[in-house]
Amino acid sequence: MKIKNLLPLIFISFAFARVPATTVIPPTFEQLVQEAELIFQGTVTDSRSVWEGEGGQRHIETYVTFNVEDSVKGQPGSSYTIRMLGGTVGDETMEVTDSPKFKVGDREILFVEHNNDQFVPLVGISHGRFHVQHDDQTGRDVVFNGDGELVRDLTQLGHNEEAAAAADVTEAISADDLKSAIHKQLGDSAGHPAR
Repeated sequence: MKIKNLLPLIFISFAFARVPATTVIPPTFEQLVQEAELIFQGTVTDSRSVWEGEGGQRHIETYVTFNVEDSVKGQPGSSYTIRMLGGTVGDETMEVTDSPKFKVGDREILFVEHNNDQFVPLVGISHGRFHVQHDDQTGRDVVFNGDGELVRDLTQLGHNEEAAAAADVTEAISADDLKSAIHKQLGDSAGHPAR
């Protein structure tokens, strides 16, 4: 859904400073990879919220810029900025329910689609974000889903979200494991074109 189609609804909801998101069916791992136009690992270098539009179309948008460290699908370049609806300017906050929040220094693997056209340009909104964090116990960079839970089983994404995060911490998926699985999925997709 294009952002311009949402603006009348946003204006009505803005008085409450919270915009409800649509219900999102969690995508499977295969859907994440297939639907993403870009997949990359990067670190947030800037996040700024600004007022956009005029009159009844006036709203807040947040621009989040990433230093791209590893391009997995597509060509994001060395720096890439996503535009999301909502944010805080001065003492005014416009919040979109379930929209991911980023801060400078966050390390992420993102599945991006329709940047500048969707209110959150990630596949499945928060499902298209995997936060990367160093695990001191294992010495690996592990990934967390949009709900802040360690990801342990990619095959369960979109099927059984609880099972995707269930198991021992030592079995958590690393950032390298996730990127390898994406490459494998892309290779499998190339060998089996859609019908």
